[in-house]
Amino acid sequence: MATFTSLFLPNPIHFSTKKLVTNQTLFSSSSPNYIHFKSSNDKRQLIVPRVASIPYNPINVDYLEEEFSGHGVTFQGIGDNCVAQMTLENGSTAILMLPSGLITSYKAAMWHGGTDEMLHSSVFEEEKGSASIQGGVSLVLDFTTEYAHSWSPTNWALKNISGDSHHSIQVELISSESGAMVEVKHIVTLKKDELSSEVVISNSSSAPVQLTGCVLSHLRVSSPDATYAIGLEGSDFFSRPPFSSNFGIVPPDFGQKMGFGFGQMLSQMAFWRPNNPNNSNGNQTKSDQGDSGQELEGEETDNYKHLREEISQIYTSAPRNMTIIDRW
Repeated sequence: MATFTSLFLPNPIHFSTKKLVTNQTLFSSSSPNYIHFKSSNDKRQLIVPRVASIPYNPINVDYLEEEFSGHGVTFQGIGDNCVAQMTLENGSTAILMLPSGLITSYKAAMWHGGTDEMLHSSVFEEEKGSASIQGGVSLVLDFTTEYAHSWSPTNWALKNISGDSHHSIQVELISSESGAMVEVKHIVTLKKDELSSEVVISNSSSAPVQLTGCVLSHLRVSSPDATYAIGLEGSDFFSRPPFSSNFGIVPPDFGQKMGFGFGQMLSQMAFWRPNNPNNSNGNQTKSDQGDSGQELEGEETDNYKHLREEISQIYTSAPRNMTIIDRW
């Protein structure tokens, strides 16, 4: 089983210099059934991720092996993609896909001497017979300039690897868009008892750029009956359908019990895109959202929230630290 969590940026971020946007950390403890979250972000905004297929250029695996050897990272080519596996001496591992930047696996060293998978990912067969991987941890970012030019980083290049298998391994990915002069760094660090994902964004132009986005995480759990979220008490939230992305896993029948249809989902998600003067349907989308009556606002009263029911909630004032417990 898997639980789907997101770290959103619900208000547009305007910036003109380097800015740390978010830092998300998955901790493993000495017990095999705890996952701790630590996150920090300046602003938050909901967006509609792109769902079209993304073409990638082939990766030279032999070059990566030669250039970045000696840091505890191995590379394996799969078609036009590359699998980078980070391995520590204590047994902890993390798998990163290139050039998509998707983190598909994090196996944490446990008290019993083995490892336990913390992330959930799946392989799906597409219409043309090719396979695609979904789940794990992925970035969904969208940049908009003052001239309504939009860009999303989807093609990541390996810039640097530091550390070693004794203590920690840090992999730095980079994606840039020359037109907007925006550079995004995705820094993934594997330590003995944690995996962290950090995003640093630089804008070298004089014009401001608006950023909206989220971090999607798919956590592996044994059963909804055994899964709890700790630390959300007092946080404001509102209920909305889950977001679709290239890597997000959402059951096709999700929301039917709550009255959400797929058409409603797309309409409501479109309402959260940044204002675009070229979008002729913007006013109609907002009107549809206002009439849907599906949004439920509230304040979390349960500090030990049982994740047994089918829910999709956005916490707008979530704490910097929370814990997911799997009591299997």
